[in-house]
Amino acid sequence: MSSATSRLPNPVRWLLLSIGRLLARAGLIDGRRAERTTDLAWPRIVTGLARMSKSAADVAMVGAALGSAAIAGVGVATPFWGLAFAFGGGVAGATIGLVSQRYGADAREELSLAVTTGWLVVLALTLPLAALFWTFPRELVALVGQALADDSPAAIAYGADYLKVVALGVPFAGLNLIGSRTLVGADDAWTPMILRAGGAAVNVAINAVLIFAVGMGVVGAAIGTVVANVLVLGAFVAGFAGLRLPLIGEFPVTLTRSAPVATLGEVRDVVTIGAPLVFTNTARRAAQFPMLAIVALFGADVLAAFVAARRVRDLMDTPGWGFSLASSSLVGQELGTGDERDAATYGSEVLLFGVAVYAVAAGLVFAFARPIAGVFADDPSMVPLVATFIVVACVSVVFRGVSGGATGPLRASGDTRWPFYAQLLGLYAFTLPIAYAGAASIPLPGLAAVTPLGIEALYVALVVETLVPAVVTYYRFKSGRWMAISRSYRPEASLSD
Repeated sequence: MSSATSRLPNPVRWLLLSIGRLLARAGLIDGRRAERTTDLAWPRIVTGLARMSKSAADVAMVGAALGSAAIAGVGVATPFWGLAFAFGGGVAGATIGLVSQRYGADAREELSLAVTTGWLVVLALTLPLAALFWTFPRELVALVGQALADDSPAAIAYGADYLKVVALGVPFAGLNLIGSRTLVGADDAWTPMILRAGGAAVNVAINAVLIFAVGMGVVGAAIGTVVANVLVLGAFVAGFAGLRLPLIGEFPVTLTRSAPVATLGEVRDVVTIGAPLVFTNTARRAAQFPMLAIVALFGADVLAAFVAARRVRDLMDTPGWGFSLASSSLVGQELGTGDERDAATYGSEVLLFGVAVYAVAAGLVFAFARPIAGVFADDPSMVPLVATFIVVACVSVVFRGVSGGATGPLRASGDTRWPFYAQLLGLYAFTLPIAYAGAASIPLPGLAAVTPLGIEALYVALVVETLVPAVVTYYRFKSGRWMAISRSYRPEASLSD
């Protein structure tokens, strides 16, 4: 933990510590572990709050400036941008496991090798994506939002304009994930919080100027996203090169120039661990495309309400940013020293701690669902619809706490296939069929006339989307098989290769 962390008390850290201490007094977790988890998790949660607030602000700003068609258009385009995080996040998940084990074993050259290899793999994955989004933005958006072509053609145009510009930021977003996970794996979540939360603040400021003052609309929102990601990557590169950054100082780890940039063995490890995580993330992100296409059948207003509720759920899901990565780091460090018993204890206690925080966050949003809905709905008649979706999101997000907490130890150990299986099962065997069943109940002549059965199917789909992965990943975590799998990825195993 950075020494600067202790000098900056804040409401998020206070809330987490309060919940952790209550659980400790009840004998459910160890107080010392709760404090260490909090110190590692809260900066990442603040980062998530900043970035997801930025995402929610994008939707609210374009909605205020251009109406529900702009919300629907940006909502359809956003999953394409999310693929950068699916690919980058998967590789970064492998990186944090390798970095945390090497950091725990004080193997600095191997640590540096894991980082540079991760960056190269991310570039190989994201550069083709960026080219695709830049070249065919309208075709891609229209493919997902076909039902909007007649109902709201402006939504397609807004989405295409947004996607074409934001494509330029795709590689930078992926590289930033590697930098962030590297520092978390080295027990420093404060530095990436400052960098990425600062980038989110810059993003919102640029958006406000370009959307409202300059009148650039969705293009202004996309430009803000690209510029912020470029600035954050520049800071990561400077820090890893050993430069002292203002307000931050030196990074806890720097990249060793004597180490090779990549080796076949390290690429193999990154790909072996990261591929299932990439597939897991892609399965979740890719499912948004058919899901949005199905929701679009209900009309632009329902799609806008759905997108708004997903943004609110993303905000509530930010504890997982901290607890899942804290679990990966802490469990990985214990595995790096060969202490499997403490690794299992950390995994169980961080999971329980995280779920308790999710329950508190969901309860607060549930209580204020209607006024929150008013922020996204420019038309008062839309408020009840948006509020209902938000209430359902409150129920579904608690299960994200379970799956995120269980995935952390699996990621740290290299046992990353089961989260992939969980996402496939939850999204493609349950969520999409349920949502489609609801859409099938709409009479064809009047697509805007949504039946109660159809809407209820969407509510059920939102809950099942998180419930099924939670059950599957928790089962795998409790099996303990991940500890045995970790033995082939520990530093001594890499050296023996």
